[in-house]
Amino acid sequence: MVVGRSSASRALGTAMLYAAVLGYVVFALFPLFWTLKISVTPTRLLYGHGIPLWPAITTLGNYVKVLAESDFPHYFLNSVIVSVSTGLVVTAIASSAGYALSRFRFRGKGAVAFALLLTQTFPLVMVIPPIYRIFGALHLTDSLRGLIVIYTAFNIPFATFLMQSFFDGVPRDLEEAAMVDGCTRLQALRRVVLPLTLPGMGATIGFVFTAAWSELLFALMLINDDSAKTFAVGLLDFIGKFAVDWGEMMAASVLGLVPACLFFALLQRYLVAGLTAGAVKG
Repeated sequence: MVVGRSSASRALGTAMLYAAVLGYVVFALFPLFWTLKISVTPTRLLYGHGIPLWPAITTLGNYVKVLAESDFPHYFLNSVIVSVSTGLVVTAIASSAGYALSRFRFRGKGAVAFALLLTQTFPLVMVIPPIYRIFGALHLTDSLRGLIVIYTAFNIPFATFLMQSFFDGVPRDLEEAAMVDGCTRLQALRRVVLPLTLPGMGATIGFVFTAAWSELLFALMLINDDSAKTFAVGLLDFIGKFAVDWGEMMAASVLGLVPACLFFALLQRYLVAGLTAGAVKG
């Protein structure tokens, strides 16, 4: 009797767990579904037929207009350039800094780590005026180079701590054994340590790419020239003075998900390994 109750309790607990997970998945994916739904809804049906779960008539006209009659492809390309460049530069710098913090003892190490951590505590609104004046003096406004510089500066601290944790997970004995066998420190780093931290580098690139791709505040502040607008800023072009073109805006939003999804699909193996590194200790 007790065994039967115990089995029933476990089954009920499992069912409740699956129900909770399913509810969370639905809650998380519903905005994406609604975006897709609006993107394929004809404009005349958006306001005249209520809010059905799926429109009676669907169209790809919004996508055609976005790709053929707007500047979205140019904004899209700008975002790809900025996000990929930022991801590569940040990962290279953060890998070097993370390795130094992980392997070396030097005077001021704690102060450097504290300074990196301190930069993450300031609200971005506080630094907008000085950054705008500095970038204006350096002629970095209205340019993709300026966005790459500012995104790199603000992503390096987090990426450095992330890479330091991955380097900490690589046993020093492996590196020392390679140096005993005749490798220099740089050779040991290149042949032994870096291959083991590739998952961490993949995770870092993924996080930085996502942050740069979706960033709006600095792009809106530093970019006024249409030729240098990114995808996030370009979405505002669909907001008119008296109306919002929801269909085209949602179509552009769906298209904007494509590079991020492809990027994560290509780096999935490294991302999973990087995010789970150190989770299980033997």
